[in-house]
Amino acid sequence: MKRRNFLQLSAFAGVGLTLPMSGLLNACTNHPEHSLEFKNLITDLLKDWSDGMLKVQINNPSNLEVHGALGCPSCSHIHGRCMDAVYPFLYMADKTGDEKYIEGAKLVMTWADNNVSQENGAWTVIKNPKSWKGITIFGAIALAESLHYHGHVLDEATRKAWTIRLEKAGQYIYDTFTIDFTNINYPGTAVYGLNLIGNVLNRDDFKAKSKKLASEVKAYFTENESLLFGECKKSSSKLSEKGLHGVDLGYNVEETLNSLVMYAIKEKDEELLQILTKSLNSHLEFMLPDGAWDNSWGNRMYKWSYWGSRTCDGSQPAFAMMADINPAFGTAAIKNTELLKRCTADGLIHGGPGFIEADIPPCVHHTFTHAKPLAALLDHWDHLPEINATASLPRKTADGVKHFKDLDVFLFARGDWRGTVSAYDAEYHYKYDFRQASGGALGVLYHNKVGLLCAASMAEYALVEKNNQQVQPNKDICLTPRIETFKDEVWYTNLYDLPATVASKDENGAIELIADVKLKNVERKEVEGTAAAFNISYNCIADKTEISVTTKQVIKEPTAFVLPIISPSSEVVTKISDKEITIQKPEGLVTIKANTPIKTKEMEGKRTFNMVPGVEALPLEVFFEEGQKELEISIIVS
Repeated sequence: MKRRNFLQLSAFAGVGLTLPMSGLLNACTNHPEHSLEFKNLITDLLKDWSDGMLKVQINNPSNLEVHGALGCPSCSHIHGRCMDAVYPFLYMADKTGDEKYIEGAKLVMTWADNNVSQENGAWTVIKNPKSWKGITIFGAIALAESLHYHGHVLDEATRKAWTIRLEKAGQYIYDTFTIDFTNINYPGTAVYGLNLIGNVLNRDDFKAKSKKLASEVKAYFTENESLLFGECKKSSSKLSEKGLHGVDLGYNVEETLNSLVMYAIKEKDEELLQILTKSLNSHLEFMLPDGAWDNSWGNRMYKWSYWGSRTCDGSQPAFAMMADINPAFGTAAIKNTELLKRCTADGLIHGGPGFIEADIPPCVHHTFTHAKPLAALLDHWDHLPEINATASLPRKTADGVKHFKDLDVFLFARGDWRGTVSAYDAEYHYKYDFRQASGGALGVLYHNKVGLLCAASMAEYALVEKNNQQVQPNKDICLTPRIETFKDEVWYTNLYDLPATVASKDENGAIELIADVKLKNVERKEVEGTAAAFNISYNCIADKTEISVTTKQVIKEPTAFVLPIISPSSEVVTKISDKEITIQKPEGLVTIKANTPIKTKEMEGKRTFNMVPGVEALPLEVFFEEGQKELEISIIVS
């Protein structure tokens, strides 16, 4: 198949949000040295991941139910999407000439044909033919990219068979996908997918459907910040009580926005490029200085892994391909890739920075999905703009408070402190509560010197997608900082108070965010017979962050503020007194003081581990004493 360049990137000047989109030009093909450093990073990482996947690939011709699949070190089942690995495998086969990668690619396709391939052209997410088929779009893109860029390494019979199979998948997508048939990541990704498949197969009808979806998706960006919305079950797609849409940062940056950027650049859709530029800038506000994506508030944060979303592809394509519009997009692509490398061991990505030290096995799903965008970047390398990390991320240089109206989420920054406070009330599911950071909770606390200090988890860990999440390895202890009490053994916390409000001010060098909250149970019923109404005040100055919790009501049940501090078990904890402890981190000392004794929740071992966002933590708690109306906690880094 003759190679054609599908993408021609633009070379816009400036980083504004209303750019003249008329002059799409080819980007410079002579990449500066720092761009080549990024190329070397992704090249080495892609090889490491590809070899890691080959190590776990099952070669057992006597058992076709597993033969060719990628075995998962953490899950007891085969992940139906493991055939997505066909793309990175064929890329490596083409670039290295090593037959082992061709064999790996053929094996994953053989497994898919024998186990998850359907007569109507779909692939299913597990072997059950009645299971979810929307994932067909991701496999189809992987197969189309493989054939388009690297099909020449295959024998004629295989290439022909795969081309026929691709057309069947394309037809299924064409026949069944609409803009609102499910979460926006599926039709949004089909914008690029149908265009790509249409070009590979010369199917104008596929390309016409792609164009239609592209026109319709433009209505799925929020009014103020242009955040992509639609990550919610169709039955609950109405606005929240606060009038907010369902937005998930992880799915947006790691999946849907990639598709839309690649389509918009190729088809020179200037209107969509305008929207995407503003949207990418808004999403980028949530990247932490270490390249992590702060999805503490996202309504699908049950798949938050700190570096991204567990089953998505990775944020590199959209941000790298638009780096000429805003150089910080290039920084984002590099920083996040570096974080992924730090979370890699034995050739596989682990689901968060705490996995390796806690000896939690990785899910192979993370690797076979995140390998694809690296292959895509390398395949498009000659048409990429300059990509380097010389521009600062917004949150690296931030100072003050920023309120995202479309989320009711606040970002604050002062000195080296970075934090997120969420009163976002949009829900993923209309029936079940998979509670992300909300109720005026602190979703993230980060310090430039020592890194991550607090990170939200689900209120209660749940296998929302049992085939795509790992089982919690020990006792589930929520990592979201919160007020809590137990009445008749029922848990009440501000995390379930969706109407909670937050007010902010920034005066005389001090930032204050005050959350007005109620303690409620999962059924949203307010606790009775003890204090239910509280204020949580988050105060930040350059030297420290303070949290104060107050109530005007009478506390009749044990009530505490719980402050889990992210800390691997190797870090030394020292008790200075009942009201002061220190945690020695590699880059500095963290001191935590309170006006009442600091205790630690009962747990197994030295730390608790939570799958969301994949870290170990020390679950501290500070109780109100009898007659006390205010708790005061301070966090200092030295």
